[in-house]
Amino acid sequence: MTSELTASRVEQPKATRWILGAIGVLALVGAGLFARSKQAGKSAATPAGSSASDARPIPVVITTAAQRDVPVYLDGLGNAVPLITVTVRPQVDGPLTEVAFKEGQFVKKGDLLARIDPRPFAIAVHQAQAALARDQAQYKNAQLNAVRYTSLHDQGLATQEQLDDMRASAEQFAGTDKSDQAQIESAQLNLAYTEIRSPVDGVTGVRQVDVGNVVHATDPNGIVVVTQLDPMTIIFTLPQDNLAQINKEISAGLDIEAYSRDGSQLLGKGKLTLIDNQVNVATATVKLKGVVPNPDKALWPNEFVRARLVLAVRKGVLALPAPAVQRGPQGTFVYVVNPDQTAALRTIEVDTVQDQWAIITKGVQPGDKVVVEGQNQLRPGAKVSVRPNTGGGGHSDSEGAPGSPDSVSENQDGLPTASAGAGGGGAGKKHHGAQQ
Repeated sequence: MTSELTASRVEQPKATRWILGAIGVLALVGAGLFARSKQAGKSAATPAGSSASDARPIPVVITTAAQRDVPVYLDGLGNAVPLITVTVRPQVDGPLTEVAFKEGQFVKKGDLLARIDPRPFAIAVHQAQAALARDQAQYKNAQLNAVRYTSLHDQGLATQEQLDDMRASAEQFAGTDKSDQAQIESAQLNLAYTEIRSPVDGVTGVRQVDVGNVVHATDPNGIVVVTQLDPMTIIFTLPQDNLAQINKEISAGLDIEAYSRDGSQLLGKGKLTLIDNQVNVATATVKLKGVVPNPDKALWPNEFVRARLVLAVRKGVLALPAPAVQRGPQGTFVYVVNPDQTAALRTIEVDTVQDQWAIITKGVQPGDKVVVEGQNQLRPGAKVSVRPNTGGGGHSDSEGAPGSPDSVSENQDGLPTASAGAGGGGAGKKHHGAQQ
């Protein structure tokens, strides 16, 4: 009896374990079937969604390829340097009795700046005039004596020696009269130097001395510095590799343009006047100098500027906005919009890139509709929808700058246009093509 009960107790747990195992296996099989059915549903839905996405047009901004005149130029960093800077110093010594200018005042050549006490110099003029009057009287008397001795010599009453002495005395007093006249002119000049006048048109700087001080011609700081602002000199540097190209074009005369340091504002235009006669061996650059009219005082002495040297103008070349040009494994290319509003990839050859324009030599024809914004979503054959260029910044580092995708659109004639300020905004971009 005891052995039967023991066998019954041992067999019951084994049956339970088998039942539980069977239930687990069924659960795993069911979960696998559910997962496979869900995966199949997803894979079945994917093509439909993909085709729907493919059918949706991609919004792009386009421009029309056209022939235009493209300037070729080089950009360099430089400074605005005054053509003339004068430290105004006194030319005679004496107490300063008047300062006739205000600091920062625009003055013209000849305007009174300061005055030194003129009384000692006026006295010197009077003394020189008195000496002249005295010597003139002696000269006149010597002339009369020479005439009398000539008559006596003719009558045999005076010797030749006496006559020669009288004539020499007259000539001596004549020389004294000329010396006295020079003394008067020197005294008058010193008297004029008591009025210190501006030597050039310009603006005054900080006053270096106050009224009541005794000034000297040897004072190192002078009274004030006057700087000429119009015209202004632009001194800048370019790599020595550009020398051959510059020398090739310089015979026709080269223009320069001065922009603000960030290239956003045109400050003036002028002419190149000098290429330095040696290359800086430390930097492998050459210094250039140009003169720019500055009537509105847009350029200020020692201001940092971006100088642009215009080498030539490429006439009637096929040009596209630079953002339209893309680069990939297949080379340089653009996307062209076909008449059926689909995108086609065109491999192109670029001659040079000048700021906002890329000069194209092969791959695009005038009149082709070229995508300038939205290329990153395109592929050959994709449907496109042309949208107007709103100018909303797509790239914060080039927002509003000519050559960025946000500043190029089509005008009424289908030609590429740039946003306002295109003339100056391009100076902030480095020139590529002219240095290739």
